[in-house]
Amino acid sequence: MGDPAEAAGCGDPWGGGPLGGEEKREPQPPGGRGERGSAVKRWGTGGIALLAMLVLATAAAAAPLKLGYSIWVGYGPLFLAKEKGYYGKAEVELTNVEDTKLRFTALAAGQLDGMVSTIDAMVLYLKTGKEYQYVLALDDSSGGDGIVANRTIKAVKELKGKKVAFLEGSVSHFFLSVLLKQNGLKQADIESVNMTAGDAGAAFVAGKVDAAVTWEPWLTRAKKTDFGQVLVDSSKTPGLITDVLIIRRDVIEKRGGDVQAVVNGWNQAVAFWEKNPKEANAVMAKAVGGWLKELKDWEETITGIRYYNAKDNATFFGTPQKPGAMYQTVGNALEIWGSLGKLQGKFQPKDLISHTFVK
Repeated sequence: MGDPAEAAGCGDPWGGGPLGGEEKREPQPPGGRGERGSAVKRWGTGGIALLAMLVLATAAAAAPLKLGYSIWVGYGPLFLAKEKGYYGKAEVELTNVEDTKLRFTALAAGQLDGMVSTIDAMVLYLKTGKEYQYVLALDDSSGGDGIVANRTIKAVKELKGKKVAFLEGSVSHFFLSVLLKQNGLKQADIESVNMTAGDAGAAFVAGKVDAAVTWEPWLTRAKKTDFGQVLVDSSKTPGLITDVLIIRRDVIEKRGGDVQAVVNGWNQAVAFWEKNPKEANAVMAKAVGGWLKELKDWEETITGIRYYNAKDNATFFGTPQKPGAMYQTVGNALEIWGSLGKLQGKFQPKDLISHTFVK
């Protein structure tokens, strides 16, 4: 049997192996409706056809908006909005699909209407550029991701010639590539070691590499070694590692009201969290579950991210006439992945960002 991703029109731009765009950020090692009976025993042919049409129309109208997610603290307000009823009359179904590639496969196949991931991930799965759009920014990394390095390395530019561990095709790769570019370096200037963020952090702590692109708890563990430091973290690069809501174009066109309900619900949930963080965190930890089900783990992890509220989104998206910082992040993703030959076409940020729902 062929690759299901390719069958769904969503090929693997990294040619096999661990696909990036997003890893599980887990610490290391750490109803359908039944048929109703009918009281009518006899219908003419026209009546049956009419009934069938009405049933199909009702089912279509009642179909939930299906959004795929992985377990991550940044997606908590999606669950908070559902718990608090902030989606209004829109029915939203949150489906856990941990692997990014599988989420995009399901999205391409129409099994999902939308999904969450990082900005840089989406462009890897575009063929025509008309498949999906970014409709909402959810959170960005604010110190939760970073590069750990030997203390003898004083700046990013001093990574030249050094052994650096990171997962190719992941958000860690993107983060590193942008920082290298800003410091006049390319990936070819370092010795790349391909491994997951957790393994990269462990390899650094074990003294096997000179630097690693990783996240907590490895940032803290690296600082506790006699030789390690956090060379730079994501608090210095706001808007670069940003989680977003991605929706299929046909869904945007046909179900714009439901998409707007999700955006409005998110904004209400974040506003509630800002005023009631203790209550909101407890609700979100329980709802998201997985490795974040314990409130203690949730509260520790949430310190490394920043939620986007309605005002933040308006600023980040900007307008077509005055683009916000999101355009730069999308542009960086297109440039970085394009330079590595991982894009399946030529795309422009303006065509990938929807300004319909963020006001």
